[in-house]
Amino acid sequence: MKNHTIVIGAGPAGLTAAYELSKQGIQPTVLEGANKVGGISRTETYKGYRFDIGGHRFFTKITDVQRIWKEILGDEFIQVPRLSRIYYRNKFFNYPLSIPNTLKNLGLVDSALIGLSYLKALVPSKLQPREAENFEDWVSDRFGKRLYRTFFKTYTEKVWGMPCSEIQAEWAAQRIKGLSLRKAVTDAIFGSSDAKTLIKEFDYPLYGPGMMWERCTEIIEANGSQVHMETRVTRVEHQDHRITKIIAQRGDKTLELEADQVISSMPVTLLARCMDPPAPEAVLTASRSLKYRDFLIVSLIVDQADLFPDNWIYIHSPEFKVGRIQNFKNWSPAMVPDASKTCLGMEYFCSEGDEIWAMDDQALIALASREIAGLGLMAQGVQVEDGTVIRQRKAYPVYDATYKDNLETIRSYLATFENLQTVGRNGMHRYNNQDHSMMSGLLAARNLLGGSHDLWNINTEKSYHEDYSREEWNRQQQDLSPAEKAAAIAL
Repeated sequence: MKNHTIVIGAGPAGLTAAYELSKQGIQPTVLEGANKVGGISRTETYKGYRFDIGGHRFFTKITDVQRIWKEILGDEFIQVPRLSRIYYRNKFFNYPLSIPNTLKNLGLVDSALIGLSYLKALVPSKLQPREAENFEDWVSDRFGKRLYRTFFKTYTEKVWGMPCSEIQAEWAAQRIKGLSLRKAVTDAIFGSSDAKTLIKEFDYPLYGPGMMWERCTEIIEANGSQVHMETRVTRVEHQDHRITKIIAQRGDKTLELEADQVISSMPVTLLARCMDPPAPEAVLTASRSLKYRDFLIVSLIVDQADLFPDNWIYIHSPEFKVGRIQNFKNWSPAMVPDASKTCLGMEYFCSEGDEIWAMDDQALIALASREIAGLGLMAQGVQVEDGTVIRQRKAYPVYDATYKDNLETIRSYLATFENLQTVGRNGMHRYNNQDHSMMSGLLAARNLLGGSHDLWNINTEKSYHEDYSREEWNRQQQDLSPAEKAAAIAL
């Protein structure tokens, strides 16, 4: 069915929206600025070696998301055992933390001091509760300052490049909601009846997460849609509170697309600055004030079949610049074409233009090679044979002291356009997981089909934090109603 539905961005959110619409006979046009689909969930390839940008487990309690994964890839998932650890003080701690392992690594004195610090934090929180404003206070109030300094402070500041006292408590509440030290200790000693803590393996596409989105794109195009790669949106024309036209650049060609409905996952900061007529000055100021954290991955090819058993390792020790290490063979053996080699992803959190970002590729490969050896994860005499570097702009939306007001200014302005919806991590400036991004795209598509879903409430639902049981969430999810299906004809 001919229409003028435009989807900006071919990451999980945008492609899920396009996939759902194409199933209902609608043929959206998808515009993607990069040369690969999948956004940060893509799979990169170097000399036959495949690597994931950040590590993406395929686990969710959202039934509709699980259904889409299975519809697209079917039996091309493998079951991967989950193993990750924390490197701190030259030792490896199990993650999630286990009591015997933590006691052994920290020693009785430090462990006792952490326990006392936790008990000390409980007293004021019970007698005179306060609403924490930043990450440091939020964690310290719940777990004590000593545990905060041991397992939260260094890594968090490495990721965000700013003091924990400047990161908003809202981020902590979103990412580690419901975590209880008392419950963790109880579960470790007596076991847990909570099913979510028993998840020891997850689904993973045989050739990495990009496989999902490459296949999704094939399905969308087979249903009559067009997916334009390396096509950058430069202008969004609007009139009378409606988007009327999308202008995009592909090489030396300019595309002008009429727009009846628009679903956008491009960064809201860029979207606001693309508006024609221009957005109000307050909105433009807010768009310049919202910040992102960038990221690069140094992929090393090591001449050794097995280095360590983890899927990934968090590096908390401040003397190392690397923040996290992926072992791609342990995600899927098919990611490494030569079984006698190992491919590692050394992840460095940075900001565009800073010291790490500005280093040339060979200097980064040399740094990553020194650090993997210094961590003791590579035996003496083992060689790093080769490597490559991938830089990822706007990987993580920053939750600083002004982000909430700036985001609300942009969000309120964009809400005035009746045929525009923003989805995904950058489209909503929210640090969410792949399944949440997909859900925002899915519900945006259903809104075009007659639904009425508030996309901004998705990641405040208990399901996002895995607090719902599957049965509870299933009861909340519904297939398209007859009215929604009928609305597809109108589109």
